[in-house]
Amino acid sequence: MLPQEIIRRKRDGLELSGEQIKEFIGGISNHSVDDIQVAAMTMAIFLEGLNKRETIDLTLAMRDSGDKLEWNGFDKPIVDKHSSGGVGDKVSLMLAPILAACDVYVPMIAGRGLGHTGGTIDKLEAIPGYNTQADKDLFRKTVKNNGCAIIGQTASLAPADKKIYAIRDVCATVESIPLITASILSKKLAAGLEYLVMDLKCGNGAFMSSFEDAKALAQSIVDVANGAGTKTRAVLTDMNQVLGKSAGNAVEIKEAVEYLQGKNVDARLDIITRTLCKELLLKCGRCGCETEADLLINKAVSSGLALEKFAKMVKALGGPADFCEKYEEYLPTAAYQKPIFAEKSGYVSAMNTRAVGLSIVEMKGGRSMPGESLDLATGYTEFAQIGDYVDGSKPLAIVHYQSEEQYAKARKNILAAITISETKPEIKNPILMKI
Repeated sequence: MLPQEIIRRKRDGLELSGEQIKEFIGGISNHSVDDIQVAAMTMAIFLEGLNKRETIDLTLAMRDSGDKLEWNGFDKPIVDKHSSGGVGDKVSLMLAPILAACDVYVPMIAGRGLGHTGGTIDKLEAIPGYNTQADKDLFRKTVKNNGCAIIGQTASLAPADKKIYAIRDVCATVESIPLITASILSKKLAAGLEYLVMDLKCGNGAFMSSFEDAKALAQSIVDVANGAGTKTRAVLTDMNQVLGKSAGNAVEIKEAVEYLQGKNVDARLDIITRTLCKELLLKCGRCGCETEADLLINKAVSSGLALEKFAKMVKALGGPADFCEKYEEYLPTAAYQKPIFAEKSGYVSAMNTRAVGLSIVEMKGGRSMPGESLDLATGYTEFAQIGDYVDGSKPLAIVHYQSEEQYAKARKNILAAITISETKPEIKNPILMKI
């Protein structure tokens, strides 16, 4: 069928067959479908939607547009986690080595920052020599020998998704649940996963600010992933404040290493990390109940094995062998550090988390244009959390910056982003729902 006829069917609200979807996605790969036709199709899907079967077929067609990783000879469950993105979200950096220490394989293909949200790959590139673009052989070898490895998406994995996403980004069709679902899962399914947990962020620092929208996306991902053969659960987590005590690139690597060392552990970050780890350990059958999973996670961290897994991953992928002992010497540092104090004493009661993320972009810690190089040293540490009391001795955050102009902008942004109240607000559970 001609591409325009397939577009016409969806434009008119008709159901597409699996063969029609496969044919259209195949046309993207062999260049028989033009970019303008891809734009028209994404708009038709945006307006008319896809049912569950169509979304599964779209996901599988996008998965099959490139290479697929296989894990023949790997005798433990193959698991992974994906986050929809947030500010200060460094969970992957701890989760992968913790799960590896719990005797499962974690081949994690992560992304770069998008908009106001940070990216795991950008953070890892703050480690000197770390190869985020390792080839498949090195990736497999590292996972086999160490239990976990984190690298970036290669050009050969789900290339149709890369083309479709770039077009969606410039033709106002990003916010489509079927298209988001297929985009996320085509890459994860191409990685050959058996079990997946999806961390769906919800709040003013997430792409899905509405709970109902986040819930709908979570349900779509669970339905489609399970329908495509990857056993999946979703956890909705709060993103109405910075996750953890740091936000930036190098500063988040430092917090992750110290978490694995058992130092300076932020309560919300710990709850979310452990919850996601437990969901995977239960889902893959490694543990029979939450109590058993808790004990296994505790042992992985307290024994130092999770930290050892992180250190071995860094070494295997080109980083320093003694990184976890001397991380403060290896990580890039900003020229200056200075606290930001609130203009009045009181409790942090609310936070515009997206504004915090954008302030990091202004300090070159995130991209304002595709392909832009980053300043990996800038960001925030000791970031106050909702419920914290701040005054002349307890700052809202410490800024890591390169010029006084950067500091002045950061101070203005943070003072505007954080609300101070006389009364202490209710501290809410960061786990909103499980699906």
